[in-house]
Amino acid sequence: MKTTLVAAVFSVLSLSASAQEFQVGEPLGTINEAGIRMQMSQNVKVFGSFNFTESCTFDPHKNLILSMNAGRRDDGAEADGYVSLINPDGSVHTSKWIGATRDGLELASPIGSAVQNGVLYTVDSGYLRSFDLASGAPLNSIFVSDAGFLNGIGVAEDGTAYISDSPSDLIYKVMPNGNSSIFAEGGPLATPNGVAMDNDGNVVVININSNAVITYDTDGEIINTEYAAEAGNDGVVVTADGTKYVSSVRFGSVSKIVPGQDALVIAVGIPSAASMCYDSVQHQLVIPMNPNNALAFIKL
Repeated sequence: MKTTLVAAVFSVLSLSASAQEFQVGEPLGTINEAGIRMQMSQNVKVFGSFNFTESCTFDPHKNLILSMNAGRRDDGAEADGYVSLINPDGSVHTSKWIGATRDGLELASPIGSAVQNGVLYTVDSGYLRSFDLASGAPLNSIFVSDAGFLNGIGVAEDGTAYISDSPSDLIYKVMPNGNSSIFAEGGPLATPNGVAMDNDGNVVVININSNAVITYDTDGEIINTEYAAEAGNDGVVVTADGTKYVSSVRFGSVSKIVPGQDALVIAVGIPSAASMCYDSVQHQLVIPMNPNNALAFIKL
């Protein structure tokens, strides 16, 4: 594999810096007449806060869904991507958690996302960006040179990221030190999209232009191929028992693949079913719906 050195262009921020300090947003609330901030009453539910949400991930410690939002996409728009915190019932916890201010923040149009060892990772306009999961503070920003359109992401225990380059039929491997290499290329990759890690640390990849669900070992060798019910796939989740769930952004279905069995369709008719995540506390799939600016929920 050919290795390319990439630049780690965004170092850890010091929150004590006096010039510009990064801040995260607060849960929904207002300032009352006495000037006191009042958090929204628990008997009030607000839904929404999405703008082209393409992926989500789940923080079991907060018991919250992290929804990646592209911000504005019109000509001349600033780089105003953001991350919302969503309650497990779909109501809004924090509209703009990452993205409440732009001070010290670079985030334009986050696409795929993953959580690993207290870090939120997202793919954003050719960069692999990472944030502290507890505070939301930016950590690193790594530019992947020579990449086309970086899309889905899975992250190993050691922080190594595996990222799909959809139009190039490539999977990149990006090390924590900023080194990048081509992990897999060519068939059976067919516009690869979603990427996930399985329970053995292998890399699972799904395609837009085929229904193949491909598992690679960490040496880039194919060790298993399964098939979703339909092609056009975007999101892939692997649960603790090895079951895989695959969402089709093109055809709106969700396939369940139990090891050794044929795919079973468990949901249909979901518009633009994108890069879903698994809520391990409530035992549900959460599926962003791209331009529909919404999340779909499937109880398992």
